[in-house]
Amino acid sequence: MPNIKSAAKRVDVSERRRQRNRVYISAARTRIRRAEKLIQQGDADNAALAVGDAISTLDKASNKGVIHPNNAARRKSRLRQKFNNLVNAGAASS
Repeated sequence: MPNIKSAAKRVDVSERRRQRNRVYISAARTRIRRAEKLIQQGDADNAALAVGDAISTLDKASNKGVIHPNNAARRKSRLRQKFNNLVNAGAASS
């Protein structure tokens, strides 16, 4: 329990920001999970749309300062890599 008025305010502000940021973090995780599931299933068409949604959500979170820009870039890169492996595997087998 904070004893100083400014410390008490920081606790309140931090909690409000945490609640606000949770929306963006949760949405990003959900969309990434959805895209990875479609990639795992081998559904390239729907996976392409899901990857686009996930990347857009990560960009929004990054622009709002919810996650670090490098964190967003790393997640997008890994997701694109998984998607490209699916596409390349499909092209090789055709």
